[in-house]
Amino acid sequence: MNFESSRYSPVPISATSADVAELNKLVRRGARALNEQFDEDTHLNKVIPKPWGYEYRAYVDEFFDFWALHIDAAHRTSMHVHPRKLTYLICLGGQGVTSGLAKEVPVREGTILRITPGAFHGTRNAGNEPLELIEVEVPRNKFDLMRLKDDYDRVGTAYEATSLEEPEHSMQKVTAFPNTHMRRRTPNGKFRFDLRTGMDIFYRRRSEDIFYIPLCVSGVVYSDVEILTGHEGDKRRPQTDKQYLCISKNL
Repeated sequence: MNFESSRYSPVPISATSADVAELNKLVRRGARALNEQFDEDTHLNKVIPKPWGYEYRAYVDEFFDFWALHIDAAHRTSMHVHPRKLTYLICLGGQGVTSGLAKEVPVREGTILRITPGAFHGTRNAGNEPLELIEVEVPRNKFDLMRLKDDYDRVGTAYEATSLEEPEHSMQKVTAFPNTHMRRRTPNGKFRFDLRTGMDIFYRRRSEDIFYIPLCVSGVVYSDVEILTGHEGDKRRPQTDKQYLCISKNL
């Protein structure tokens, strides 16, 4: 791997023996990681209020699930684990810190983290403005969740069942792709989501682009999703035959 590619590579947060030990303790206490029912749990396509802010689904298909997190200043998520799924956490704006059981990673615009299945993690807002994140989760399963620690007394509870309508920028069916839905803008209007081909990105990189995420089955099968950034120093080329979700500032 050359310097240019490694510079934009994800920072790993990997499961260790300590993570496995904590997961074992949760299971023995009766905690469960549940399974999302794709055609029934429709409230997941709305905005989910959280004690630390809110989150919402930005894109979903049979394998990929993109969730946007809006963490208010002086707040944090729980320390939690996804036993089954791989998570890429990417930062759109703000400043924060993501912690595992044994390490802390500063988070700012452009940061990419790769969190393996079974690795406990939590994120706190370390700035004065909202911390805006995207979680790229594969394979899709929103209920694959166990909480270890939480400032809001949610340890041992399942994922939230309460949701709010967001009619202006709601999830819409993508007619070109089966079983695919996405929203075009964030509820606060700061960012937008577009489906673009690698060929289009190759010839039309835009100054407002932040991330390009390939929506290819190989990334799911091999647990390796090469997320490109919009940074002018990132010289990696998109695969021209692939489809990407482009995340941009809404100028």
